[in-house]
Amino acid sequence: MGNRGMEDLIPLVNRLQEALSTVGQSCSLHLPQIAVVGGQSAGKSSVLENFVGRDFLPRGSGIVTRRPLILQLLNSSAEYGEFFHCKGRKFTDFGDIRREIESETRRLTGSNKGISPVPITLKIYSPHVLNLTLVDLPGITKVPVGDQPADIEYQIRDIIMQYICKENCLILAVTPANTDLANSDALKLAKDVDPQGQRTIGVITKLDLMDKGTDAKEILENRLLPLRRGYIGIVNRSQKDIDGNKDIMAALESERDFFLSHPAYKHIAERMGTPYLQRILNQQLTNHIREALPAFRSHLQSQLLALNKKAEEYRKFSPDDASRRTKTLLQLVQRLAVDFEKLIEGSGDKVDTVTLSGGARINQIFHERFPTELVKIESDERKLRQEINYAIRNIHGVRTGLFTPDMAFEAIVKKQITSLKGPCIKFIDMVSQELITTVYQCISKLSAFPQLREETERIIITEIREQENKCREQVLLLIDIQLAYINTKHEDFIGFTNSQQVNSQSNMNSSVQIARNQGVVFRSNRIVIQKGWLTISNIGIMKGGAKEFWFILSTESLSWYKDGEEKEKKYMLPLDNLKLRDVEKGFMSSKFVFAIFNTELRNVYKDYKCLELACNSQEELDSWKASLLRAGVYPERDAAEEQESGAQSFTDPQLERQVETIRNLVDSYMSIIYKTVRDLMPKTIMHLMINSVKEFISSELLAQLYALGECSALMDESPEQKQHREEVLRKHSALKEALTVIGEISSSTFTTPLPPPVDSSWIQHQSSTQRKNSATAGRLVIRGHAPPVPRVNPSGPNSSTDGLQQLTGQHNRVTTSVPRRQPPAIPGVK
Repeated sequence: MGNRGMEDLIPLVNRLQEALSTVGQSCSLHLPQIAVVGGQSAGKSSVLENFVGRDFLPRGSGIVTRRPLILQLLNSSAEYGEFFHCKGRKFTDFGDIRREIESETRRLTGSNKGISPVPITLKIYSPHVLNLTLVDLPGITKVPVGDQPADIEYQIRDIIMQYICKENCLILAVTPANTDLANSDALKLAKDVDPQGQRTIGVITKLDLMDKGTDAKEILENRLLPLRRGYIGIVNRSQKDIDGNKDIMAALESERDFFLSHPAYKHIAERMGTPYLQRILNQQLTNHIREALPAFRSHLQSQLLALNKKAEEYRKFSPDDASRRTKTLLQLVQRLAVDFEKLIEGSGDKVDTVTLSGGARINQIFHERFPTELVKIESDERKLRQEINYAIRNIHGVRTGLFTPDMAFEAIVKKQITSLKGPCIKFIDMVSQELITTVYQCISKLSAFPQLREETERIIITEIREQENKCREQVLLLIDIQLAYINTKHEDFIGFTNSQQVNSQSNMNSSVQIARNQGVVFRSNRIVIQKGWLTISNIGIMKGGAKEFWFILSTESLSWYKDGEEKEKKYMLPLDNLKLRDVEKGFMSSKFVFAIFNTELRNVYKDYKCLELACNSQEELDSWKASLLRAGVYPERDAAEEQESGAQSFTDPQLERQVETIRNLVDSYMSIIYKTVRDLMPKTIMHLMINSVKEFISSELLAQLYALGECSALMDESPEQKQHREEVLRKHSALKEALTVIGEISSSTFTTPLPPPVDSSWIQHQSSTQRKNSATAGRLVIRGHAPPVPRVNPSGPNSSTDGLQQLTGQHNRVTTSVPRRQPPAIPGVK
């Protein structure tokens, strides 16, 4: 009876298959089994029927096996069959088994000769079998017949590859003796996925049909065309025997007589025939299962561990229990509050390494986007002087003023302060939108309960809009407060007395003066503001095309290097007289582009009037713009604005001195205002919007959900979530059952060592396009002697006990090749 020390292994693996079959392909586990591979009419089905001792497989011309048949043979005192798709029904008539296989095959493939990769699982209990699990695969064919598709050969190959590519699958390569063994399709496929021959067992059928005077002695002795596990010869019933209903038991006796009486085979008769093949397969599958168990158990445990938390959560949720629904609602709202706070505060368990989100984006708005918006409303020097000129002259009226009017200063300052309202309102809108995006990111975890998600989203968004309005009112109030009283006694204000002195000592350029207005403090030369990769996109194709360089922006220059090591400097561009402008994104481009150019129309780099620099994201673009503003490189103004700001030349020296005085005073006071606004705006938004929304979600959201009076309806699951929950629980239960089954396996086992490697280069790879004819193949050179097929003592316990040594070689297996094309998707079996 084969290896008694492991006799229960194969039934346990069958139980594993049943346990895991309830979760389909989702477990991604490959259980040990034996795949029967061969060409059409090679005798595969006859071999399987010989194992069972009954006629139960469909027969006919052409392709008969059109779906994989997983055949589980179990030794039992009773004799009957069971199908996985007909659980609970016992088939005692093997003719009914054949008819059920044909009916189930037609259910998916139709009445034509089409095939399907969805397997049929059949258990056969019999006192005449050893425990085995085999997969009968469709026979390899080359030419489509009837309604078969033109690519039937590749479809069959794909199905076969789905099984034999798995490391836990033994390959039973069946080849008729009356064909050219060197061109055996079964051996070629086995060679593709098992080049070392560790999983391949050769079976030679139809030995009784060979031409007179020829035999397969050298092949069966594993001397000609050797395999590592060798060959086993089989004699099946002929078509005449089948038509005459010859009993399989009588056929097995005839097979034994054939080997004992044939002069070429009688010395190896004990290692030939169906009973010996059955024992060999039983032993090899048992050993193979034992080898695979440690990794298999580890795989099961890792999948179970990954599901434990979610399964425990789903198990506690009962759709019909009102108290459970309420508790789940409370937990979901609490988790939402925690997730929102973590995203804002930046202390989340899962850190996004791809894009900025939540608090990081709000921080970017605070310190990069808002300063950029403030710069956009800043008047240039020429326009400011013109406004001061008009203000002074309008205040004097028909009189000629001897003194600088303070009303001109106040009028200009109030106009400058009023212009801050636009950027501040836009600032609030940007933060509000980012808060809403963060909320969407958090409530996506409520997708299991559609109504709860919808109501939660509505309540929180409403609250954000309310706080946004409050914040907007407060910010406008702050600006109105600044307009209400111009404090010329501020400690940082230079005053009228010092304005002329400041003017005479100042020789800074206009860019630096504007930057001071913004509250930007320039640092010493060569202080780095930003580093990063940028692409120079406007270099011509003839000169090498767009290239990426490592850029360094300092307070005085923009330099770029070949790489981030900063060793090979390509160029250094001074920032004097540079300005910035946007460049429209190309139709096929994914880059975000801006350009820098010289206001005096000089070349900025070699022969180029401007330098177009490209980033990979909008965030990078905003960051570089903000950094350039800090360095004093400001955006280009529209041509219309330039025309409007055309300055009138001053003809009155006294008026020119008054304009200069007012300009210095405005610069000084607006510097105070800008610093105040840049400091107060983030604080105001943080207090009135962000903190208020966080507090609302953590303390008020649950109450408002309860106030709806529909708590039961809120916790109704979506159909998709219900299906997912049931699938997770089913998979978790199956994995636990599988681990329990593995735990029943005794570690006290007997194995046989794997034979040493042989030279199997004689097998032509499937990719070979030139096929030799049988006459040529028959003159193959006889190779050196290879070890015979391992002998199996029927008594079982007397088998070799040192088989554990073979485990050390299992880690050196060569990775199997893959099919020539993707296998078709396997539809779910109902």
